Amino acid sequence: MRRTAATSRLIGLLLLAVGHPSAGFAQEALQPYQLVRSLQLVQDRIATGDHAALPMQAKLLEMADARLRTADAEDFKDPKNFRALLVYGMSGGNPVTVEAAASRATTDPQNLALAKGVIDYLTGRPGEAIEALKPIDPMALPPDLGAFLALVKGSLLAGDQPAAALGLLDEARLLSPGTLVEEAALRRSVGIAVAQGDAARFALASTQYVERYLYSPYASQFADSFVSGVIALHMSISQDKLADITSMMDSEREKVIYLRIARRAAIDGLNDLSAFASARAEQGRDGNTNQDDPRALLYASLSTVTSGTIEDVRGKLGKIDRSRLSDGDRALLDAAQAIAGEVVAPPTALPEEKPAPVTVGQPPVLETATPQGADVSGLPPVEGAISEQPAAAAASGGPAASAPDTHAVPSAPADAAAVMPASAPSPAASPQPTDPTDAAMTRTRRQLDVIDQMLGAAPK
Repeated sequence: MRRTAATSRLIGLLLLAVGHPSAGFAQEALQPYQLVRSLQLVQDRIATGDHAALPMQAKLLEMADARLRTADAEDFKDPKNFRALLVYGMSGGNPVTVEAAASRATTDPQNLALAKGVIDYLTGRPGEAIEALKPIDPMALPPDLGAFLALVKGSLLAGDQPAAALGLLDEARLLSPGTLVEEAALRRSVGIAVAQGDAARFALASTQYVERYLYSPYASQFADSFVSGVIALHMSISQDKLADITSMMDSEREKVIYLRIARRAAIDGLNDLSAFASARAEQGRDGNTNQDDPRALLYASLSTVTSGTIEDVRGKLGKIDRSRLSDGDRALLDAAQAIAGEVVAPPTALPEEKPAPVTVGQPPVLETATPQGADVSGLPPVEGAISEQPAAAAASGGPAASAPDTHAVPSAPADAAAVMPASAPSPAASPQPTDPTDAAMTRTRRQLDVIDQMLGAAPK
């Protein structure tokens, strides 16, 4: 009830400030701490799924920025206003405004060190930020400021000190439960747990996030980290635990998550996980199945494309509605159909070997090395092939790279021998199987390697 009343007062103040004909009215009527507190309340509503509050957040950031630009030393004599300046910065504020306003404030050395650390963090100087913030204990500060500081320090230490980072993120959640700070702390904890290989922490943080913040506008970043974590930790997370977590989602989100897991697992060769996720995606809820979803059919087929039921798989692939697939998945379907056709194609008979004529007195012919750059795979190059990257990597949830993976071929040394003894294996290619069936399976495996390179983007 208290949060509801505060939010109502916030809306009233905001409407009054925005609707007044004087542009400077909001700055005169409201103190910096009042504007920043209003901003926090709006952000907490956004974290729990109120997407309609996003425009209000933008407006409040604009109003807080204007007010802090005009704040003077007299304003910052009130400690609440200086704390508000720092919280504004860590809430996505303008670092130029924070630096200019802090330079006008007269405060104690710890607050100045805190301001410096926040400015370093906002302007992309993580090393300096860590040094400035290291001696400051978030738990010793007022909760509104301490929660943000714990979140910032946890984010800064995530790469080099993941265990310490997780402890700081726990402090952020303890100081500010049910807020955007807790949402961000949980989201980042998921990614750090994956990097640590900590399946128990990953499952706990994922469960807590789904319970509380599934409808946050930032939940797509959690989904990226969750799918990558399920793939990376598949040996440590049971299918029952995975089902427990996804059962808390609505049916559409659960289906999309399982489709993404099935796709990644199929490309990575995790057949059991791919089959499980595909079946869950098709299963649906309340009697409403998703068996007509072409993505579920495609990903389920990938895990069995070289199995003994290949004719059934070919039939399923042939029934998939290509028009309902993305461009990437259409190319993946083409590759799967080509492999299925290769598996069932009759092996090509090998020509009869004829002994080479032997000329008396002629020296034995030496096997020459394969010319540099020759295509020994029998496969065309894959245009624009990319590998799928994990969303948790970055705690900020940036997009995965879309450029093709390129592998440079080292040049042969200038003094390398031009010929090799006939008894030595060729350095450019592994020995080719002589049995027709083995040769067909070798070609199939090579084409599966092409699938492994293809189409890293998650299904839309």
